[in-house]
Amino acid sequence: MQAVIRKWGNSPALRLPSAALKKAGYVLEQKVELVVSRGRIVIRPSNNVTYSLDSLLQGITEGNAHGEFSFGKPVGKEKF
Repeated sequence: MQAVIRKWGNSPALRLPSAALKKAGYVLEQKVELVVSRGRIVIRPSNNVTYSLDSLLQGITEGNAHGEFSFGKPVGKEKF
């Protein structure tokens, strides 16, 4: 599979064919790391995943929300 590096604004860009993305198991908007080594550029999934509070809160539904949970009486200087 071949591709061509082109200009996108002031930066070089490489368009990845959908088939290559799918075969590698990547999805759109996925965060990745670029590793440059011995004249090669390697794209790998990023382990540094960030979340926003808004996106996490949007995932709460009646089906996955839980009620209160008791941890028992304080055993130290906890403040509840």
